[in-house]
Amino acid sequence: MSRYLRLLAAQLRASTQLALQYRVDFVIGGVMSLFRLVWTLLPVLVVWARRPEIAGWTLGEALLVVAWFRLLNGILEAAVHPALVAVIDHIRTGTLDFVLVKPADAQFLVSTARFEPWRVIDALSGVGIAVYAFLKLGVWPSAAQVGAALALTVASVAILYSLALLVVSAAFWVVRLDNLIYLFNAIFDAARWPSTVWRGAWRILFTFVIPLALMTTYPALALLGRLALTTGLAAIAGAALFAVIARAIWLRAIAHYTSASS
Repeated sequence: MSRYLRLLAAQLRASTQLALQYRVDFVIGGVMSLFRLVWTLLPVLVVWARRPEIAGWTLGEALLVVAWFRLLNGILEAAVHPALVAVIDHIRTGTLDFVLVKPADAQFLVSTARFEPWRVIDALSGVGIAVYAFLKLGVWPSAAQVGAALALTVASVAILYSLALLVVSAAFWVVRLDNLIYLFNAIFDAARWPSTVWRGAWRILFTFVIPLALMTTYPALALLGRLALTTGLAAIAGAALFAVIARAIWLRAIAHYTSASS
């Protein structure tokens, strides 16, 4: 474990040094992050400006969902997509060989190969929105509610990572899959809305097929003390099972890989 922690620290240090070499890009990235914050908040503020409550959610409560959306989007763009998207190019060009011959787990190496540190601003803005939401609500969550929300956040990150890993694994059979990741980003935008806003087939899709409800609505409900314990435990167990399945498919994909030297 300590060996992999040292590897992670080295990968983070290398990505930070690379980002600081291009300081103008770093500043522009921060400005764009603020622009995305406004773009995320504006539709929610406009919708709730017309009605005090929608689908059982007040504006303050809905802002908690937005906060978790920003937090997860920051993690997704900072730590998941940069490295895993690059794997598709490695597979296509055959340079994945250089990863597979290293004396460490290939999934760990490709998952931590690249980070975009300035995307942390997105995640921090989510924390800021959550604080503002509770100030607006006039109440604060208990320690147990915060713990439940954090546990569900870990489960949400596991699902996001597993989905990205499945896309990358599919690239071993179908080389050009870049657009599929961008399609997932577009679908993930729906996670900024509470799951009860959706009706019919859309609600089933965003709850069970693509579990956006687990990623943002469930942590918000946990903070508000409105999430059933059985629902939370089932969500965490489902995320763990999904991660195991993604790992198994990745190992099968690696076994299917044809080296560039063969």
